[in-house]
Amino acid sequence: MKNQYRSYQESLETLYNLQKNHPNLIEIIKIGQTYEKRDIVLAKISQNVSKADTKPAMLYTGSIHAREWIGNELALDFMHFVAKNQHIDPVLEKSLNEATIYMVPCLNPDGYEYSRKHFSFWRKNRRPNYDGTIGVDLNRNFSIGFKKESNTSSNVYGGEYPFSEAETQAIKTFVDAHPNITIAFDYHSQGNVFFPAHKFKHEAEIDGTDMNALCANMNDEIHKVTGRRYGIHRGKPPAALISGSGREYYYSKGIIATVVEVGTKNIPDYMKSMSSSIKENIPALKMAFSEVVNYSHNAPKRVDDFTIESVTFNGVSLVWNYEIREDIYFEIYRSTQDKDACNERTRIAIVGEKYYEDSNLNSATTYFYTIRAVNKKSGYKSPFAPVVKVRTRLENDEFYKIIFASKSETGYLGENSKEQNRSHFGENSLFAGVSHAKGICCSVITFGLDTIPSNHATIKSAKLYLYPMNRVGAKIEKYGEWNASILDSESFGEITDYDDVVNAKVTGTVGNAIESHNLTQGIWNVWQFSKHECQLLQAQIAKKKVHFRIDGPKTLPDGEDSQIMQFDIGYGRFGGGIHYRPMLDIKYTIQESRIALTPNRTLSISKEGIIESLTSGFDANGDRVYGYMEFNLDAMPQYETHIITSAILKIKNKNSFKKNRDTRYYVELIEVDSVTSYDDIRHRDKIEYIGYEVAESDLTLKNDNYFIFDTLSKMTLSNLHKEGKTLKLAIKATSPDNKIKDRILKWDNHVELQLKYINRRRKPLDPVQNVKITKVNGLVKLTWDEVEHNDLVGYYVVRNSFHVPKNFSDGVKIYGGKDTYTYDNFGSLDKKKYYSVFSYDNVPNYSLPTHIEYNPLEVY
Repeated sequence: MKNQYRSYQESLETLYNLQKNHPNLIEIIKIGQTYEKRDIVLAKISQNVSKADTKPAMLYTGSIHAREWIGNELALDFMHFVAKNQHIDPVLEKSLNEATIYMVPCLNPDGYEYSRKHFSFWRKNRRPNYDGTIGVDLNRNFSIGFKKESNTSSNVYGGEYPFSEAETQAIKTFVDAHPNITIAFDYHSQGNVFFPAHKFKHEAEIDGTDMNALCANMNDEIHKVTGRRYGIHRGKPPAALISGSGREYYYSKGIIATVVEVGTKNIPDYMKSMSSSIKENIPALKMAFSEVVNYSHNAPKRVDDFTIESVTFNGVSLVWNYEIREDIYFEIYRSTQDKDACNERTRIAIVGEKYYEDSNLNSATTYFYTIRAVNKKSGYKSPFAPVVKVRTRLENDEFYKIIFASKSETGYLGENSKEQNRSHFGENSLFAGVSHAKGICCSVITFGLDTIPSNHATIKSAKLYLYPMNRVGAKIEKYGEWNASILDSESFGEITDYDDVVNAKVTGTVGNAIESHNLTQGIWNVWQFSKHECQLLQAQIAKKKVHFRIDGPKTLPDGEDSQIMQFDIGYGRFGGGIHYRPMLDIKYTIQESRIALTPNRTLSISKEGIIESLTSGFDANGDRVYGYMEFNLDAMPQYETHIITSAILKIKNKNSFKKNRDTRYYVELIEVDSVTSYDDIRHRDKIEYIGYEVAESDLTLKNDNYFIFDTLSKMTLSNLHKEGKTLKLAIKATSPDNKIKDRILKWDNHVELQLKYINRRRKPLDPVQNVKITKVNGLVKLTWDEVEHNDLVGYYVVRNSFHVPKNFSDGVKIYGGKDTYTYDNFGSLDKKKYYSVFSYDNVPNYSLPTHIEYNPLEVY
């Protein structure tokens, strides 16, 4: 298997042959020499390569870890692709004219050769340490976050001091001398995941969206080739992050930097796995190369103050600031998934103004928006504005609950750890799959349903969210799938007992299975319930809780040792906190109540006068006769706490005609001050038609006629009730026959306005008042005054590093509960930020935000 990979010498020969055959495109330079006297080389790739250093550039480094051969192999094949397609592919051709690639296929030649010839899984370089041990982990030997380790034998020993090694000195010197680099990739294996750079803080950086979008756009290209999706994961700063890596050093220079972990093994079967990893990453790199100019000094500046102006149940309005320029337009991107691509697939608008109204959205759904400016002349695009996250409002008849997993009843069960399984609950990560070490593993996730009405709720939609935190243990490409099932709680005894849970009765499996090549570390996995599965979940409401079991593969192919996935529990020392806990997002409605109103006044209005009966049609002179109904709405339920979900006018005709003619009867919702004359009804204000017209041919003496109020009409009805007014309806006949006469239809005076309604607050509570910031024990503390209202459920606090959060979803959740204070446990004291506090009720309706700015230069 190893002979299918190129040696370092063969790699050098390939590079120099490429230079020889394409002298205007490729130049090979030596940037350093290793301890074992091997040259470290870098390829410059650009049209008119002698001018390469004058163009914005992308840096590629590969195989900094000796056993991770993908970096070297991909670089060489990518260079062949570029050479072959430089004048064929228009995107590549444009990029080569405008930008440069600096490519170091193998930054650790000594270690690479040792891995090839002796120990396959050697990681470090080969320079002896002071105590006789061998090697330094070169990706721990850079200066940013460098930590000195005492164990020189460790695989991650970072050296005596930063840049102590020839290899890291070489790349540092080159990068320092080339400020034209705008994007950098460091290719590794394994994991199928992108790791964008960080600054060892818990808060987002202004270019965080740029890194996520770049990775996600590459992800789309990868998916086109193999159907595989990589994760995108920045880790959980500042704890447990790698220190002294090249990625962070490049990022400290203002370069958009990312580690790419490819494949599921360090040195996989070349024909089966490595070849596909290479093929899927070539178009991804080509796409990334096309973005280099967009992060150069030639690109437009980033859009400022991109934010929400308003939100409805089916629409979002967005605004932003930018200088007025005729040569600039804006591209707006939207997705329902975080860390999604920003390309043609997700671009929803191209606009010239600084405002956009998005419509036809789904209610109670989270959307992610970003924007970039584009220069019409050059085609260069700006960096992305930080993502705006917004959850649309509920429709009038809807409620929702986002429920976090119960700590004490959520954990994993291992076949080989039966005695320890109890200790996994509420503490350990969630594992599902199989490995030699753990045996078969499944996870149990429990959600309390006691906040949902048990006797009259109807679930409209549901989603189960799990955060994949590590997929290194899923080592087999395209093998197995992960399913979520609802367990019958009466079919098992102890939730921490492996045998009980594994043999429990499954009520139903929910959503679509997640296949191994779609286990996206750092991107939420979602199981979306079908209508039938919502009914299965609804049946659990009476039990006050629901148990899900997450299952992965249960067997391994010969020679394999692990196909297991690790999900975040969000609790305990292994969890990432509240933002990473398993979630159940349920949208539901409740059982309706009914009421029927009868008109307090029914009239027939003609030129001859007004009489107290209900007729409509045409009189002997062919003049129109109007029916008129007036309803007193005092019996309707209280406006502020009830929603009309259905309104239907039920009416029956008392006569019919032996010979039908093309006459039709409309019901109109009207506004008229008084009805004392024929002219009053003729000059009425028509607000809306109620339902559809009834044709004369459809009238029978047996059946009632129903006119259904649409959304606008229901809103008008509710507003009339709110304002203490009456509902006024007119029945008008129409006919294409201008000579029609003596066509009077009599209506039964027993008319009903049939209403259905639910008990639900219409409007949010009042905003909180008097939000203040203080510093306590090195933390930002927020306090606010209590909102005194019986319907108050709690307060929701959000932090955003870039703009005022105008929606409760737009930022990092800091707190949710009834207290009137909270601490920002992870906010950086040296960084400006914005906090918004919302009050909310049990729907939930969220109040307008009350925001406050934290400025590190102020004294608190």
